[in-house]
Amino acid sequence: MTIESAPALELADITCRFASRDARGSGAGEAYTAVANATLTVGKGEFVSVVGPTGCGKSTLLNVAAGLLEPSSGKVSVFGEQLLASQGVNRRAGYMFQADALMPWRTGLGNVLAGLEFRGVPASEAATRADDWLRRVGLAGFGDRYPHQMSGGMRKRLALAQTLILSPDILLMDEPFSALDVQTRQLMENELLALWAEDRKSVLFITHDLEEAIALSDRVVVLSAGPGTRPIGDFRIDQPRPRDVSEIRMTPAFLALHKEIWGAMKEEVLKAYQRQKAA
Repeated sequence: MTIESAPALELADITCRFASRDARGSGAGEAYTAVANATLTVGKGEFVSVVGPTGCGKSTLLNVAAGLLEPSSGKVSVFGEQLLASQGVNRRAGYMFQADALMPWRTGLGNVLAGLEFRGVPASEAATRADDWLRRVGLAGFGDRYPHQMSGGMRKRLALAQTLILSPDILLMDEPFSALDVQTRQLMENELLALWAEDRKSVLFITHDLEEAIALSDRVVVLSAGPGTRPIGDFRIDQPRPRDVSEIRMTPAFLALHKEIWGAMKEEVLKAYQRQKAA
């Protein structure tokens, strides 16, 4: 496979083991295998969502893709080039966390231009580009406000602008909208799709919400329950774009996809629930 034809992101045969303590908490116990021999790819310009039971290792895989966690075994490739631990984080990816990663002492404008500032972009150019991104996410006129003066939805728009202003080739998103109310969440999902459609970055999106995954994605990957999580299903979402996430949920095709994917998930969700009860 040439670099030109390689996927944007490839996790090949990834295993992640963590040291655990014994039952008495007095020393090292058996190693815990969070992810076992998992393989996952995201094509260029593809929007892929990952769903699975709580605690199954979704965020672990995302951290591996970001270069924040070195796998125990396996290989991570970014546009055909191996991501090595010695290289640090995945510099072609932007990471949007579940919790706000905004700096409370900076204004909205200051938060958005921070990444450019750290890269040495001249102040006037950084401010101009940040103003443009505030406009693109619907925050024109709010650049002088601090995060605590904004609603949850506004802070998510700010975080999106903060990430996208750096023009990452890959966007890694860890349940970014899970804390929002339903109406604001759907607005943010549509906002994300509109921005994504402009230049079709490659997206790896982690969510607990199967409806969200189907509404946003080109493919939905289902993970098994842990320990030893691995992909057990890969579903193509052949629905036309552009999409309105509230309207697509009402279509027969969407409901059929939901039924099919939930059929692959249900047993794993129940398995994870029983394990949590037993623990």
